[in-house]
Amino acid sequence: MSYEQFAYLYDELMQDAPYDEWVRFVTEKLSKYQVNGKHLLDLACGTGELSLRFAKEGFSVTGVDLSADMLSVAQAKTQEEGLAIPFFEQDMAHLEGHGEFDVIGVFCDSLNYLKSDEDVIHTFTSAYNHLTDSGIFFFDVHSTYKISERFINQTFTLADDHLSYIWNSFSGELPNSVEHELSFFVLDEQSGKYDRFDEIHYQRTYPVQQYSEWLNDAGFEILEICADFKDDEPKEQSERIFFIARKKPSF
Repeated sequence: MSYEQFAYLYDELMQDAPYDEWVRFVTEKLSKYQVNGKHLLDLACGTGELSLRFAKEGFSVTGVDLSADMLSVAQAKTQEEGLAIPFFEQDMAHLEGHGEFDVIGVFCDSLNYLKSDEDVIHTFTSAYNHLTDSGIFFFDVHSTYKISERFINQTFTLADDHLSYIWNSFSGELPNSVEHELSFFVLDEQSGKYDRFDEIHYQRTYPVQQYSEWLNDAGFEILEICADFKDDEPKEQSERIFFIARKKPSF
C-alpha cells in the first residue's frame, strides 16, 4: 500500500470528512468520564487534521503515522498554523519512546488498515503501555455491515476539472476485508495534461465482540461502545463503531 501520491491529495479528497464531529465526540466523552488530562497521542494521524484541531482545543498533542509523506504534509500545516506538534514516523502496533498520555486515539477508521489480528492486538497493547493509569483509549472502525454492503463490489467516482478518480472495491481474501483499487487523474497545470497514478488500499474489520475480547485481554475496561457519532448502541446497519476504553491500573 503506497501513500506517496495519495498523501498530497488526501486533504482535498477528505474535505467533507466530519473532523469536528470527532473532536466534539472525544471532548464530550472525556468530560463524561471526568478525564482532566490533556496529553493526547493521535495514532495514524495522517496529514494531521485531527491533531491540529485537538491542539486548538487546548490538548498537548503528539502525532504518529507510518507514512513519511503524510507526516510531511502534517508538519507543513502545523508550521503554517504556528503550532508546535511533534510528529513521529512509527508503526502504531510497535510504539516506543513516547512516554505516557492521558488520551490515545486511533481515529478515522485507521485501525482497519492493519493487516492481521496480531497487529490489532499489538496496537491495543501499545496503547495500554503508553497510557497513564485510568487513561482513555478511543478508536473507531468500519462495521462488518459497511465492509460487506457499502464497499464490496461497489464503484465510486469523482470528476472535477483538476482531479478525478475511479475507485473500485472488491472482497479481500480474509473475512470482513476489502481491497480498494483507486486510479487518480491529476491535472498538470503546466502541461495541461492529466497524470495518472494507481493505489491499492486494504482494509479489514472484525465483529464488535472480537474487538471487545482483545481490549479486555490487553487490560482495558470497556466504558462504551456506540455508533455513528451517537450515543446509541450499534445496530445491524450501523456503519462506524466507536470504542471507548479505560486502562485498568496495574498493581
